[in-house]
Amino acid sequence: MKTFVLGGGCFWCLDAVYQKTKGVTSVVSGYTGGHVRNPDYYDVCSGMTGHAEVVAVTFDEDTIPADIVLDMFFAMHDPTTLNRQGYDVGTQYRSSMFYSTTEEKILFEEAILRNQELWSKPIVTEVVRLPEFYEAEAVHQNYYAKYPGQGYCQVIINPKLAKARKYYSSWLRA
Repeated sequence: MKTFVLGGGCFWCLDAVYQKTKGVTSVVSGYTGGHVRNPDYYDVCSGMTGHAEVVAVTFDEDTIPADIVLDMFFAMHDPTTLNRQGYDVGTQYRSSMFYSTTEEKILFEEAILRNQELWSKPIVTEVVRLPEFYEAEAVHQNYYAKYPGQGYCQVIINPKLAKARKYYSSWLRA
């Protein structure tokens, strides 16, 4: 098993896509990259903690290659916008990849180079060593599955799921 910690805007969006991905065994929403210990959602949303909303995606490489997990990441958010994804604005929504090993750092850097050709603007995704990861509150775990009718899910997450189905249908569960 391998775990990648990735930030691409609101963690609910990445969580929704990866929860439906074959070979993914766990998706945990959380916070990392900042200077405040044990932050909560309201602390992070203030923009004053330095933390990003992220997901820790654990997957079986025998089922889904790491490159596919990373390519999905770049397809599910706009990695060319600094500190924003759509209407979500602030450093907590930055595009980020947090590595634990040199091997992961290399995989992340290669994924940026591979995916740059899909974007007309430069990718601004930060690649930094993973500091402490703080699990988000229970309400944020598997959010889309619990609240699919909620407005944000309908307007923001559903189009991302449709895009995932269009480009990665063979890697998604029904």
